Amino acid sequence: MESSRAGRFAPTALMLGNLVTGCSVLAPAGMLPELSAGLGISIHAAGLLITFGAITLCIGSPLTAWLTSRIERRILLATTLAGLALGNLASAFAPDYTSLLVIRLVMLAVGALYTPQAAGTAALIVPAERRGSTIAYIFLGWSLAAAVGLPLITFLASRYGWRAAHGGIGALGCISLLLLLLRLPSGLKGTPVDLKTWSAVGRSKPILLLLAITMLQMSGQFVVFTFMGPLLKKLTDASPDAIGLVFGIYGVCGFLGVVIATRIVDTWGPYRTSLLFTCLLLAGITGWAIGAGALVLMAGAVAIWGLGFASTNSMQQVRLVAAAPPLASATVALNTSVLYIGQAVGSAIGGLLFARELLHTLGFAAIGFVVVALILVVLTRPRPAAATA
Repeated sequence: MESSRAGRFAPTALMLGNLVTGCSVLAPAGMLPELSAGLGISIHAAGLLITFGAITLCIGSPLTAWLTSRIERRILLATTLAGLALGNLASAFAPDYTSLLVIRLVMLAVGALYTPQAAGTAALIVPAERRGSTIAYIFLGWSLAAAVGLPLITFLASRYGWRAAHGGIGALGCISLLLLLLRLPSGLKGTPVDLKTWSAVGRSKPILLLLAITMLQMSGQFVVFTFMGPLLKKLTDASPDAIGLVFGIYGVCGFLGVVIATRIVDTWGPYRTSLLFTCLLLAGITGWAIGAGALVLMAGAVAIWGLGFASTNSMQQVRLVAAAPPLASATVALNTSVLYIGQAVGSAIGGLLFARELLHTLGFAAIGFVVVALILVVLTRPRPAAATA
């Protein structure tokens, strides 16, 4: 009975682990001014914590998926969460920028495992007909990281410093680790990932197109998202509380978007659900670009953008699993990898534009990426014979 109860709450334990992962990855975006002032560096240099972290994640995700595919999932995921918790606690005591960067890169090299392995583990603990909604539910953790985590990080950092924010994430990681150990069943093992698996993925045009969509969606968002706080400050003179509120709007709408996607994906199908939320993503970023300079318009645009933020990625995961179930361990890891490539590309471009004070240009650069992503979504519409893919 105890094992059954543990298994029943396993998706929630996995989702909370994604909350810790999301907070760890996104944290610098919520406290760029405090990092800049506290470490004596520029906003652009502080933003490189996200860029370099994303590069580490995009390399680490497929590599660690290959190296650890034979390890029992409960042990693997618990070890990863322990690494994230310890990394954040160590970050709180980093003496300088270089130390903080090194700690972050090591932490995220370990953390690269969590999101793809959590999604792959979901396929092992639920029936096939519930797989899509369960994967989307697990990704609510990322939405919560933006909805609750980033506003709290901004609040803590603006009042108590960036070290307190890292300490808070570390404490949350310890709690999440305990829940995972209590709730995730033991003995779970996925299909081992070998070189033949990567070869099969590389020969699949539909999978490569789906991976390109993920990269473009994330690149467009992170051109702006990485520097959202400083942009709001420079363009509208927003206070830290107002910036935290905008982060909150973004995250709450992201949460609602995934909830809606989770409810409709099993009846609408992954393609139509993905198309809907990519359109919302484009509408929101376009609203940001056009309304830049007016806080109310920018906040309204962020609300629309937020609806597509996490839901588009969770739908990408569902589409990849449906497109080739035997390759799911590899494709989900690669999707997470290209997601981080998108973060690295977007934050690097955004950093260059921000450093040159091209503040309005960031929004229009973001639009370009998402337009191309939408075109590819339309091009990957499944044929009638494969309508469920």
